[in-house]
Amino acid sequence: MPETTGKVYLVGAGPGDPGLITVKGRECIRMAQVIIYDYLAPPALLNDAAPGAECIYVGKKGGDHTLSQEGINALICEKVQTGKIVARLKGGDPFIFGRGGEEAEVLVKNKIPFEIVPGVTSAIAAPAYAGIPLTHREYNATVAFVTGHEDPTKEESLIDWPALARGIGTVVFLMGVKNLPKIVDQLVSNGRPATTPVAVVRWGTRPIQTSITGTLATIVDRVTQARIKAPAIIVVGDVVGLRERLKWFETRPLFGRRILVTRARQQASALVKGLSDLGAECVEFPTIEITPPEDWNPVDRAIAGLDRYDWLVFTSVNGVDFFFKRLFENGKDVRALGRIRTAVIGPATAQRLLDFGFQSDIVPRTYRAESVVEAFEAEQMAGKRVLLPRAAEARPVLPQALRQMGARVDEITTYRTRRIADSDGTLLTRLENRQIDLVTFTSSSTVRNFVALLPADRIRDLLSNVTVVSIGPITSQTAADLGVRVDITAETYTIPGLIRAIQAHCGTPESGQ
Repeated sequence: MPETTGKVYLVGAGPGDPGLITVKGRECIRMAQVIIYDYLAPPALLNDAAPGAECIYVGKKGGDHTLSQEGINALICEKVQTGKIVARLKGGDPFIFGRGGEEAEVLVKNKIPFEIVPGVTSAIAAPAYAGIPLTHREYNATVAFVTGHEDPTKEESLIDWPALARGIGTVVFLMGVKNLPKIVDQLVSNGRPATTPVAVVRWGTRPIQTSITGTLATIVDRVTQARIKAPAIIVVGDVVGLRERLKWFETRPLFGRRILVTRARQQASALVKGLSDLGAECVEFPTIEITPPEDWNPVDRAIAGLDRYDWLVFTSVNGVDFFFKRLFENGKDVRALGRIRTAVIGPATAQRLLDFGFQSDIVPRTYRAESVVEAFEAEQMAGKRVLLPRAAEARPVLPQALRQMGARVDEITTYRTRRIADSDGTLLTRLENRQIDLVTFTSSSTVRNFVALLPADRIRDLLSNVTVVSIGPITSQTAADLGVRVDITAETYTIPGLIRAIQAHCGTPESGQ
């Protein structure tokens, strides 16, 4: 083998909820130059990949492998032998029916340095998210994990069915839905009572989780009726009876709702987290990207002459971020703003300004440009100089009103919003297949760019079964002007306000049983 400084990390990606990745697992993803990932590895984890990292999908979906295990082994060796850091991202835990041991053996054989990074296995996570504790001192003292892939009727089974049926309190079968009838037959025929509670949990820990409960006598029919397919785990034991009292994941207010988030990816985290915490499945499809201005010269000139200004007005969090970033890049710090008074459009912008050490002098009653104008009516603005750092596409209401008050206003573009194309037709396909329940708009630009991505003559039909949610009246008006029906307009024009409006509209849907 050629000399190499490469290394392989066999990383457990967890059961599906991206939040269940370990701290070390996330660090490995961030530093990897090559990421080789499976079907069950949460795709959202790839958002942590370093710029330029090579991400290679190798399938490993039940019965449909993009690459054989031997091919995966060869690919790992090929990439690491070029001196690269390789993260082999595997669903669940690499050493719990994940064939991580086989991959590690190949690395040892080829004298390739490696580390094992354990992950949260679906064997414990899926039951926990279904409200089923695998152990409970009033119900059991033993638990076993069993592969569900093995044919229970083969002559030389590695499974001791009599011991499993009579000697283990809770039995968890992984990847066993296809073999469920045979598993049930073996357990019952070897002494497990037919009245033993059973749960089948599909897509455990994900917003599309489905849990079916029954007994060994009824579970096959119930799973068949519910059309449950892989991936799923099977839990057998009296602890399953605790689900009715302990279920929590599937009872959250927005569970099962598929919500399209059109906000720029750089800003979407708070909205996605808020909706996800309430149980929604967030489909991130940013229609805009926040980018720097094409020319920094006007901003640089304004920063060089900050002592000329009386007021600095911010109408967005982005305006704050880009302005201060450029201020620091010009070799200045917050002392350059020592005597300038500040105004913001709302609490989120005020908080971001406070992060830089400034308490805003003006925070309007409502979160729109017109309210900023009203707030300034109490100020003597004649002859005052105002610096307004904002988006290239911003509304003219505020600068026009300030000029009418006698102020001298310098507008500078500190960022731009750029449309993102639906290059592979993902957005259109999801809407056509009715895979979206709600779509959220957080600004007029998200509405305009969303509409531009769809066939003009089909927008009404594509959104006919979709609830459209807007962050405020300006955004709602833009939608109406473009022929988009708005069903919900947030009363408080903030991300928390938007989330509350969605929750109030949706109520609490029934959970899967």
